[in-house]
Amino acid sequence: MSESKYYEIARELEKLIDVGHYPEGSKLPTHRELAEEYSTTAVTVAKAYKLLAEQGDIESFVGRGSFVKSKSHLKQAIHSQHVENEWNFSILQPCFSHHLDALYRQLGQCVREPFSPSLFGYIEDTGCLNHKECGMKWMQHYGLQVRSPEQVLLTNGAQHALSTLIELYSKPGDCIAVEALTYPGLTSIIKALGRRAIGVEMDELGMTPSSLDSICLSENPSLVIAVPSHQNPTAITMPLQRRKEIANIVQKHTVWLLEDDLYSFLNTDVIAPISNFVPEKSFYITSLSKAISPGMRCGFVKVPQSQVQRLSSYIRTMVWHISPITFEISARLIQSGAAFKLAESQKMIATHRQALARDILDGEILSSQNSSYHIWLTLPDEWEAHEFSMTAKERGMMVSEGHFFHYDDKAINAVRLSLMAIPEEQHLIEGLHSLKRLLDQRRTS
Repeated sequence: MSESKYYEIARELEKLIDVGHYPEGSKLPTHRELAEEYSTTAVTVAKAYKLLAEQGDIESFVGRGSFVKSKSHLKQAIHSQHVENEWNFSILQPCFSHHLDALYRQLGQCVREPFSPSLFGYIEDTGCLNHKECGMKWMQHYGLQVRSPEQVLLTNGAQHALSTLIELYSKPGDCIAVEALTYPGLTSIIKALGRRAIGVEMDELGMTPSSLDSICLSENPSLVIAVPSHQNPTAITMPLQRRKEIANIVQKHTVWLLEDDLYSFLNTDVIAPISNFVPEKSFYITSLSKAISPGMRCGFVKVPQSQVQRLSSYIRTMVWHISPITFEISARLIQSGAAFKLAESQKMIATHRQALARDILDGEILSSQNSSYHIWLTLPDEWEAHEFSMTAKERGMMVSEGHFFHYDDKAINAVRLSLMAIPEEQHLIEGLHSLKRLLDQRRTS
């Protein structure tokens, strides 16, 4: 059998997928079935499937088989925002319908006052001091201790901050410790940069200190990455004591902490970040994306004093500096207090929608905080996550499957439900009832 045979099979399957012979979500033939069809071996077919999986065309699950992969989950989620009669329970973002008018007014006020001509040119030190001061104000409002605005660096949102820090503070092949269930954008960065993610066990309080300690001893990770507030996808918020315990483990080992605290504005009471307890071993990341708008791309990173020059130089090397015009708008929103009002408004909407969801989905196994943007829903035994997701999609509902969030893509019989991307409350209520009917469908049958 020619070594290129599996290549030929992969290309043929690729064509069949493109023309719709195997539609999105459909199950592909078994290795044995396809081997008989192409007069080859199951091993050769397995190689073809592996190649297609690496290209992102299909995905395989142990014991279930191989399936044609849908379009990127994010692309589907974004698309569904603009399709009538669909319910987007997938993408996490502010509920724009409730604050666009206020945001328009605030932006209008911002641009009526002329910008300094210097903002249209090159900026020294990777960003204006005034913008860093406003970033410091935003961070301090939600509990972070910052000594000086020089410790605050600017990035194109939190995702840019994460990729920059991972690239600079680890090397290809390094282990990165993440929560066992985590944001898929993070694992994408880790894989793209040639690092290796390893999952830290979680309990009802979040990342467990004992598991982190064990991983630090056995795997010697370069970085530990944690989301302590309204964690994505579990919605867990670490209490203060657990944060101190995680800080103690970080202090004990030769490792940097990246604290991704985008959702701290949703906490009912201010909780001190983990970084407060290990200020010289941690990078604290936040942004305005979830509180105000993902389109603003304004990220703030509080950096250990010893690392300010190193990280500043790296950002300057890679992008020179972040757009000062975008940060000027953000700074004016923060200085006027409007940013905090908009964030508080989103927290109130989230709290109201959580109450609606708990009332309608009563009896289901839900994990969330009262003011979270999302819910982690453990599916009943009658449902399997992939099948539930595909059936929901057929009925116009976009949900996020559990395996998207496992650091190693392991099947998890749960889905994440965002409550904020559906603009109209009545439409949200209808979608929640539709979800409830789908959940109950197998039980009644």
